[in-house]
Amino acid sequence: MKKIVIVNAGPRKGFNTDTLLRDAEEALKEEGNEVRYFDLYRLEAYTGCVSCFGCKKEKFKGTCIKKDGLAPVLEAIQEADGLIVGSPNYFSDLTAAFRAFYERLLFPYLTYNAEHPSCNERSIPVLLLMTSNAPKGMYASRLEEYRNAFSRFVGPTTLYHCDDTMQLRDYSKTDWPWTYFDPEHKKLRHEEVFPKQREEFKALSKKIFG
Repeated sequence: MKKIVIVNAGPRKGFNTDTLLRDAEEALKEEGNEVRYFDLYRLEAYTGCVSCFGCKKEKFKGTCIKKDGLAPVLEAIQEADGLIVGSPNYFSDLTAAFRAFYERLLFPYLTYNAEHPSCNERSIPVLLLMTSNAPKGMYASRLEEYRNAFSRFVGPTTLYHCDDTMQLRDYSKTDWPWTYFDPEHKKLRHEEVFPKQREEFKALSKKIFG
């Protein structure tokens, strides 16, 4: 049995990011794994890194010492055998909740030592999910930057981009026309392609962590 932590950095329950992550949770539990699921937007208040440098002291090496709503998540990851993180794309990047989590998770491992740049002695596999309404590959370079950072400080990282997603169940209910999108295309894709993406993501989760 493996301990897997899933971190949802999206605010919307039951929509694209949450749906894919819940699928992975179910699939991994079916494989006999222990899975802990955290919704960042439903934690007690927390911040990004505050540059206290407490994590650079020997007795706290590799550990964020700030005690707020994010602390239980970071503690769970330190005991985990694998990590799945998912976020929607907001303004060409992942969410603010993700960024705060990302800073707090990775910065404690950074040593500023050229010979040993990371003090993490327990590498674990990471699966990083991004959902977005954009075409596949549009944010490839940004995702690659995150993959490189996670791989360097946490463990070998795999990317999955769930692209061209449906943002609203009914686009006609907006107060002005969203002419960037074809609502019928989005609806059809959600009905025909999104289920395949869900199966792909479940299979990938089981391949990496099962």
